[in-house]
Amino acid sequence: MQLPEHATLEQAAALAAQLPQAVASGSDLFAVDASALKAYDSSTIALLLQAQRLAQAAGRGFEVTGLPDKLLELARLYGVDSLLAPSPSPSRPPAG
Repeated sequence: MQLPEHATLEQAAALAAQLPQAVASGSDLFAVDASALKAYDSSTIALLLQAQRLAQAAGRGFEVTGLPDKLLELARLYGVDSLLAPSPSPSRPPAG
């Protein structure tokens, strides 16, 4: 799923309404591409967390790519950044 440039409170309800069908339309990994985001707020984080919950309920993996640094910083303030941070690729071992 590709997020649009604007995913603020004004667009959140319409985007959230698209999630169930988007999650149901695939298998394995549900990927959200946030690279186009230019305007976002805490409702964007809620939207991503809802997408993650729906993917998990459908037995699918979840991945967000292209998260703007400022959005990840906002997620960090809410204590949910680890849920949205990109996970290491399966082909390489985790750093540490």
